[in-house]
Amino acid sequence: MTRVALDAMGGDFAPKQIVVGAVEAACGIPDVKILLVGQMAAIQKEIDAFSKDRKQLVQRAIEKGTLEIVHAPDEVEMSDEPVEAVRKKKDCSINVAMRLVKEKRADVFVSAGNSGAVATSAILTLGRIPGVKRPAIAMILPTAAPGRPILLLDAGANMDCKPEWLTQWAIMGSVYSQAVLGREKPAVGLVSIGTEDCKGNQLVHETHPQIKAIKDLNFVGNIEGHDICGGKIDVAVADGFVGNVILKSVESVAHAIGGWLKAEIKKNFFRMFCALMMKGAFKALKKQMDPEVYGGAPLLGVPGAVIITHGNSTHKAIFYAVKAGVAAATNDVSGLIEKSIAEHAEGVK
Repeated sequence: MTRVALDAMGGDFAPKQIVVGAVEAACGIPDVKILLVGQMAAIQKEIDAFSKDRKQLVQRAIEKGTLEIVHAPDEVEMSDEPVEAVRKKKDCSINVAMRLVKEKRADVFVSAGNSGAVATSAILTLGRIPGVKRPAIAMILPTAAPGRPILLLDAGANMDCKPEWLTQWAIMGSVYSQAVLGREKPAVGLVSIGTEDCKGNQLVHETHPQIKAIKDLNFVGNIEGHDICGGKIDVAVADGFVGNVILKSVESVAHAIGGWLKAEIKKNFFRMFCALMMKGAFKALKKQMDPEVYGGAPLLGVPGAVIITHGNSTHKAIFYAVKAGVAAATNDVSGLIEKSIAEHAEGVK
Protein backbone atom coordinates (compact mmCIF):
# COMPACT_ATOMS: atom_id res chain seq x y z
CA MET A 1 0.00 0.00 0.00
CA THR A 2 1.32 3.44 -0.98
CA ARG A 3 1.10 5.97 1.85
CA VAL A 4 0.44 9.60 0.92
CA ALA A 5 1.06 12.49 3.31
CA LEU A 6 -1.39 15.15 2.15
CA ASP A 7 -1.12 18.75 3.40
CA ALA A 8 -4.67 19.64 4.43
CA MET A 9 -3.92 23.31 5.12
CA GLY A 10 -2.24 24.32 1.86
CA GLY A 11 -4.03 26.11 -0.98
CA ASP A 12 -6.59 28.80 -1.63
CA PHE A 13 -9.51 26.46 -0.90
CA ALA A 14 -8.02 24.61 2.07
CA PRO A 15 -8.99 22.75 4.05
CA LYS A 16 -12.39 22.05 2.43
CA GLN A 17 -11.27 21.04 -1.07
CA ILE A 18 -8.26 19.17 0.28
CA VAL A 19 -10.40 17.13 2.66
CA VAL A 20 -12.87 16.25 -0.11
CA GLY A 21 -9.99 15.28 -2.42
CA ALA A 22 -8.45 13.17 0.34
CA VAL A 23 -11.68 11.22 0.83
CA GLU A 24 -12.09 10.70 -2.91
CA ALA A 25 -8.50 9.47 -3.21
CA ALA A 26 -8.79 7.19 -0.17
CA CYS A 27 -11.94 5.62 -1.59
CA GLY A 28 -11.14 5.75 -5.31
CA ILE A 29 -7.46 4.88 -5.73
CA PRO A 30 -6.55 1.22 -5.08
CA ASP A 31 -3.88 0.33 -2.50
CA VAL A 32 -3.51 3.88 -1.19
CA LYS A 33 -3.58 5.23 2.35
CA ILE A 34 -4.08 8.98 2.84
CA LEU A 35 -2.43 10.60 5.86
CA LEU A 36 -4.33 13.89 6.03
CA VAL A 37 -2.06 16.33 7.85
CA GLY A 38 -3.41 19.53 9.36
CA GLN A 39 -5.30 21.15 12.20
CA MET A 40 -7.57 18.47 13.61
CA ALA A 41 -10.42 20.85 14.47
CA ALA A 42 -10.46 22.43 11.00
CA ILE A 43 -10.44 19.04 9.27
CA GLN A 44 -13.18 17.67 11.52
CA LYS A 45 -15.29 20.77 10.86
CA GLU A 46 -15.22 20.04 7.13
CA ILE A 47 -16.07 16.38 7.68
CA ASP A 48 -19.00 17.36 9.94
CA ALA A 49 -20.37 19.49 7.08
CA PHE A 50 -20.42 16.51 4.70
CA SER A 51 -23.61 14.87 3.59
CA LYS A 52 -24.65 11.67 5.33
CA ASP A 53 -23.41 9.52 2.44
CA ARG A 54 -20.01 11.20 2.34
CA LYS A 55 -19.65 10.92 6.12
CA GLN A 56 -20.21 7.20 5.71
CA LEU A 57 -17.43 7.11 3.11
CA VAL A 58 -15.08 8.81 5.58
CA GLN A 59 -15.97 6.36 8.34
CA ARG A 60 -15.55 3.41 6.01
CA ALA A 61 -12.14 4.69 4.84
CA ILE A 62 -10.96 5.16 8.43
CA GLU A 63 -12.14 1.68 9.39
CA LYS A 64 -10.40 0.15 6.34
CA GLY A 65 -7.21 2.01 7.18
CA THR A 66 -7.11 4.02 3.94
CA LEU A 67 -7.60 7.38 5.68
CA GLU A 68 -5.94 8.75 8.81
CA ILE A 69 -5.87 12.27 10.22
CA VAL A 70 -2.51 13.49 11.55
CA HIS A 71 -2.61 16.65 13.67
CA ALA A 72 -0.36 19.59 12.79
CA PRO A 73 -1.05 22.70 14.90
CA ASP A 74 0.38 25.31 12.53
CA GLU A 75 0.20 26.22 8.84
CA VAL A 76 2.16 28.18 6.25
CA GLU A 77 0.24 31.00 4.59
CA MET A 78 0.60 31.65 0.86
CA SER A 79 1.94 35.12 1.71
CA ASP A 80 4.64 33.83 4.10
CA GLU A 81 8.31 34.08 3.21
CA PRO A 82 9.12 30.40 2.46
CA VAL A 83 12.46 29.87 4.21
CA GLU A 84 11.50 31.87 7.30
CA ALA A 85 8.12 30.13 7.60
CA VAL A 86 9.60 26.63 7.31
CA ARG A 87 12.31 27.37 9.87
CA LYS A 88 10.06 29.11 12.43
CA LYS A 89 6.89 27.03 12.08
CA LYS A 90 8.40 23.66 12.96
CA ASP A 91 5.01 21.97 13.33
CA CYS A 92 3.25 23.44 10.33
CA SER A 93 1.38 20.95 8.15
CA ILE A 94 4.08 21.05 5.43
CA ASN A 95 6.88 20.18 7.85
CA VAL A 96 4.89 17.50 9.69
CA ALA A 97 3.87 15.83 6.41
CA MET A 98 7.43 16.03 5.08
CA ARG A 99 8.76 14.41 8.26
CA LEU A 100 6.39 11.50 7.68
CA VAL A 101 8.20 10.88 4.38
CA LYS A 102 11.59 11.31 6.06
CA GLU A 103 10.65 8.79 8.76
CA LYS A 104 9.41 6.29 6.13
CA ARG A 105 5.86 6.53 7.47
CA ALA A 106 4.77 7.90 4.09
CA ASP A 107 5.98 7.37 0.53
CA VAL A 108 4.50 10.47 -1.08
CA PHE A 109 4.03 14.13 -0.13
CA VAL A 110 1.32 16.26 -1.79
CA SER A 111 0.51 19.93 -1.20
CA ALA A 112 -1.34 22.80 -2.87
CA GLY A 113 0.33 25.23 -0.48
CA ASN A 114 3.20 27.70 -0.74
CA SER A 115 5.45 26.09 -3.38
CA GLY A 116 8.55 27.85 -2.09
CA ALA A 117 7.89 26.53 1.40
CA VAL A 118 7.32 23.01 0.07
CA ALA A 119 10.59 23.06 -1.88
CA THR A 120 12.47 24.49 1.12
CA SER A 121 11.00 21.94 3.53
CA ALA A 122 11.76 19.10 1.13
CA ILE A 123 15.42 20.09 0.76
CA LEU A 124 15.91 20.76 4.49
CA THR A 125 14.02 17.64 5.63
CA LEU A 126 14.69 15.07 2.92
CA GLY A 127 17.92 16.41 1.49
CA ARG A 128 18.93 15.71 -2.10
CA ILE A 129 19.30 12.51 -4.04
CA PRO A 130 23.04 11.65 -4.02
CA GLY A 131 24.78 13.48 -6.85
CA VAL A 132 21.94 15.92 -7.55
CA LYS A 133 23.15 19.52 -7.47
CA ARG A 134 19.79 21.30 -7.43
CA PRO A 135 16.23 19.89 -7.33
CA ALA A 136 13.79 21.30 -9.91
CA ILE A 137 10.04 21.74 -10.17
CA ALA A 138 8.75 19.90 -13.25
CA MET A 139 5.43 21.08 -14.68
CA ILE A 140 3.27 18.93 -16.95
CA LEU A 141 1.55 20.84 -19.76
CA PRO A 142 -0.89 19.71 -22.47
CA THR A 143 0.27 19.77 -26.09
CA ALA A 144 -1.22 19.58 -29.58
CA ALA A 145 -0.65 15.81 -29.52
CA PRO A 146 -3.43 14.11 -27.50
CA GLY A 147 -2.02 11.92 -24.76
CA ARG A 148 1.48 13.38 -25.07
CA PRO A 149 1.94 16.11 -22.44
CA ILE A 150 5.29 17.85 -22.09
CA LEU A 151 7.38 18.10 -18.94
CA LEU A 152 8.78 21.60 -18.39
CA LEU A 153 11.58 22.07 -15.86
CA ASP A 154 12.60 24.08 -13.98
CA ALA A 155 9.24 25.81 -13.51
CA GLY A 156 10.38 28.30 -10.89
CA ALA A 157 12.52 26.81 -8.11
CA ASN A 158 15.89 28.13 -9.35
CA MET A 159 16.44 31.55 -10.96
CA ASP A 160 20.16 32.04 -11.56
CA CYS A 161 21.34 28.69 -12.82
CA LYS A 162 24.49 26.87 -13.87
CA PRO A 163 24.89 24.67 -16.98
CA GLU A 164 25.42 21.52 -14.90
CA TRP A 165 22.08 22.05 -13.17
CA LEU A 166 20.20 22.19 -16.47
CA THR A 167 22.12 19.16 -17.69
CA GLN A 168 20.98 17.16 -14.66
CA TRP A 169 17.41 18.39 -15.13
CA ALA A 170 17.48 17.02 -18.67
CA ILE A 171 18.45 13.63 -17.23
CA MET A 172 15.85 13.78 -14.43
CA GLY A 173 13.12 14.97 -16.76
CA SER A 174 13.82 12.15 -19.17
CA VAL A 175 13.63 9.61 -16.32
CA TYR A 176 10.26 10.96 -15.11
CA SER A 177 8.81 11.19 -18.62
CA GLN A 178 9.73 7.59 -19.29
CA ALA A 179 8.74 6.11 -15.92
CA VAL A 180 5.50 8.03 -15.23
CA LEU A 181 4.30 9.53 -18.52
CA GLY A 182 5.08 6.43 -20.55
CA ARG A 183 7.41 7.93 -23.16
CA GLU A 184 9.65 5.14 -24.46
CA LYS A 185 12.51 7.45 -25.53
CA PRO A 186 11.63 10.99 -24.42
CA ALA A 187 12.66 13.78 -26.78
CA VAL A 188 14.53 16.41 -24.74
CA GLY A 189 14.93 20.02 -25.88
CA LEU A 190 16.80 23.02 -24.47
CA VAL A 191 14.68 26.20 -24.51
CA SER A 192 16.33 28.98 -26.50
CA ILE A 193 15.46 31.76 -28.98
CA GLY A 194 16.36 29.68 -32.01
CA THR A 195 17.04 26.06 -32.94
CA GLU A 196 20.55 26.77 -34.19
CA ASP A 197 23.40 25.85 -31.82
CA CYS A 198 24.72 29.42 -31.98
CA LYS A 199 21.45 30.97 -30.68
CA GLY A 200 20.69 31.78 -27.07
CA ASN A 201 22.33 33.39 -24.08
CA GLN A 202 25.56 32.37 -22.35
CA LEU A 203 23.78 29.80 -20.19
CA VAL A 204 22.28 28.07 -23.24
CA HIS A 205 25.63 28.17 -25.08
CA GLU A 206 27.39 26.44 -22.19
CA THR A 207 24.58 23.98 -21.44
CA HIS A 208 23.97 22.72 -24.98
CA PRO A 209 27.24 20.77 -25.42
CA GLN A 210 26.95 19.28 -21.92
CA ILE A 211 23.46 17.86 -22.55
CA LYS A 212 24.50 16.74 -26.04
CA ALA A 213 27.37 14.74 -24.52
CA ILE A 214 25.04 12.69 -22.27
CA LYS A 215 24.87 9.17 -23.66
CA ASP A 216 21.49 7.47 -24.12
CA LEU A 217 19.65 10.81 -23.86
CA ASN A 218 17.42 11.64 -26.81
CA PHE A 219 18.53 15.27 -27.03
CA VAL A 220 17.04 17.05 -30.06
CA GLY A 221 18.92 20.31 -29.48
CA ASN A 222 17.58 23.82 -28.96
CA ILE A 223 13.83 24.41 -29.11
CA GLU A 224 11.79 27.60 -29.28
CA GLY A 225 8.69 28.76 -27.47
CA HIS A 226 6.33 27.47 -30.14
CA ASP A 227 7.76 23.96 -29.67
CA ILE A 228 6.55 23.79 -26.06
CA CYS A 229 2.99 22.82 -26.95
CA GLY A 230 3.74 21.50 -30.43
CA GLY A 231 3.48 17.85 -29.43
CA LYS A 232 6.88 16.68 -30.67
CA ILE A 233 8.96 17.34 -27.53
CA ASP A 234 8.57 15.41 -24.26
CA VAL A 235 10.92 17.34 -21.97
CA ALA A 236 11.71 21.07 -22.17
CA VAL A 237 14.67 22.27 -20.09
CA ALA A 238 15.10 25.90 -18.98
CA ASP A 239 16.27 27.93 -16.01
CA GLY A 240 13.56 28.65 -13.44
CA PHE A 241 13.05 32.23 -14.55
CA VAL A 242 12.34 31.32 -18.19
CA GLY A 243 10.40 28.21 -17.20
CA ASN A 244 8.08 30.11 -14.89
CA VAL A 245 7.44 32.79 -17.52
CA ILE A 246 6.54 30.06 -20.04
CA LEU A 247 4.23 28.37 -17.54
CA LYS A 248 2.35 31.54 -16.60
CA SER A 249 2.12 32.63 -20.26
CA VAL A 250 0.63 29.30 -21.34
CA GLU A 251 -1.92 29.45 -18.52
CA SER A 252 -2.83 33.05 -19.42
CA VAL A 253 -3.28 32.32 -23.13
CA ALA A 254 -5.45 29.28 -22.37
CA HIS A 255 -7.78 31.39 -20.19
CA ALA A 256 -7.86 34.19 -22.77
CA ILE A 257 -8.79 31.85 -25.63
CA GLY A 258 -11.62 30.42 -23.56
CA GLY A 259 -12.96 33.90 -22.87
CA TRP A 260 -12.66 35.01 -26.51
CA LEU A 261 -14.44 31.88 -27.72
CA LYS A 262 -17.36 32.35 -25.32
CA ALA A 263 -17.72 36.01 -26.28
CA GLU A 264 -17.78 35.25 -30.01
CA ILE A 265 -20.28 32.40 -29.62
CA LYS A 266 -22.70 34.63 -27.72
CA LYS A 267 -22.77 37.27 -30.48
CA ASN A 268 -25.64 35.68 -32.40
CA PHE A 269 -28.17 32.86 -32.19
CA PHE A 270 -26.74 30.86 -35.11
CA ARG A 271 -23.33 30.60 -33.41
CA MET A 272 -24.96 29.58 -30.15
CA PHE A 273 -26.94 26.87 -31.96
CA CYS A 274 -23.79 25.57 -33.67
CA ALA A 275 -21.95 25.61 -30.36
CA LEU A 276 -24.70 23.47 -28.86
CA MET A 277 -24.21 20.96 -31.67
CA MET A 278 -20.47 20.93 -30.90
CA LYS A 279 -20.92 20.55 -27.16
CA GLY A 280 -19.20 17.15 -27.16
CA ALA A 281 -16.15 18.50 -28.99
CA PHE A 282 -15.88 21.47 -26.62
CA LYS A 283 -16.17 19.15 -23.63
CA ALA A 284 -13.40 16.90 -24.96
CA LEU A 285 -11.19 19.92 -25.65
CA LYS A 286 -11.78 21.31 -22.17
CA LYS A 287 -10.80 17.96 -20.65
CA GLN A 288 -7.61 17.82 -22.72
CA MET A 289 -6.64 21.34 -21.60
CA ASP A 290 -7.71 20.92 -17.99
CA PRO A 291 -4.58 21.48 -15.84
CA GLU A 292 -6.15 19.68 -12.88
CA VAL A 293 -5.94 16.25 -14.54
CA TYR A 294 -2.17 16.44 -15.03
CA GLY A 295 -1.43 15.74 -11.39
CA GLY A 296 0.56 18.74 -10.23
CA ALA A 297 4.31 19.32 -10.46
CA PRO A 298 6.83 16.80 -9.13
CA LEU A 299 9.85 18.19 -7.29
CA LEU A 300 12.61 16.14 -8.90
CA GLY A 301 15.92 15.59 -7.16
CA VAL A 302 14.78 14.83 -3.60
CA PRO A 303 14.28 11.36 -2.10
CA GLY A 304 10.69 10.13 -2.24
CA ALA A 305 7.84 11.54 -4.31
CA VAL A 306 7.02 15.21 -3.69
CA ILE A 307 4.11 16.70 -5.67
CA ILE A 308 3.30 20.42 -5.67
CA THR A 309 -0.09 21.27 -7.11
CA HIS A 310 -1.59 24.66 -7.96
CA GLY A 311 -2.70 26.97 -5.16
CA ASN A 312 -6.27 27.15 -6.50
CA SER A 313 -6.59 23.36 -6.71
CA THR A 314 -10.02 21.82 -6.21
CA HIS A 315 -10.71 18.34 -4.88
CA LYS A 316 -10.32 17.08 -8.46
CA ALA A 317 -6.76 18.40 -8.71
CA ILE A 318 -5.91 16.88 -5.33
CA PHE A 319 -7.19 13.48 -6.47
CA TYR A 320 -5.01 13.55 -9.59
CA ALA A 321 -2.01 14.90 -7.65
CA VAL A 322 -2.27 11.90 -5.35
CA LYS A 323 -2.42 9.61 -8.39
CA ALA A 324 0.70 11.26 -9.82
CA GLY A 325 2.53 10.84 -6.53
CA VAL A 326 1.54 7.19 -6.31
CA ALA A 327 2.79 6.62 -9.87
CA ALA A 328 6.13 8.27 -9.03
CA ALA A 329 6.51 6.21 -5.87
CA THR A 330 5.51 2.85 -7.34
CA ASN A 331 7.84 3.39 -10.31
CA ASP A 332 10.66 4.39 -7.92
CA VAL A 333 11.41 7.61 -9.79
CA SER A 334 13.85 8.86 -7.14
CA GLY A 335 15.76 5.57 -7.31
CA LEU A 336 15.90 5.73 -11.10
CA ILE A 337 17.12 9.33 -10.94
CA GLU A 338 19.85 8.40 -8.47
CA LYS A 339 21.01 5.59 -10.74
CA SER A 340 20.93 7.75 -13.87
CA ILE A 341 22.73 10.68 -12.22
CA ALA A 342 25.47 8.33 -11.01
CA GLU A 343 25.85 6.78 -14.46
CA HIS A 344 26.32 10.19 -16.08
CA ALA A 345 28.34 11.85 -13.30
CA GLU A 346 31.42 12.22 -15.51
CA GLY A 347 29.43 14.02 -18.20
CA VAL A 348 28.13 16.67 -15.79
CA LYS A 349 30.93 19.10 -14.92
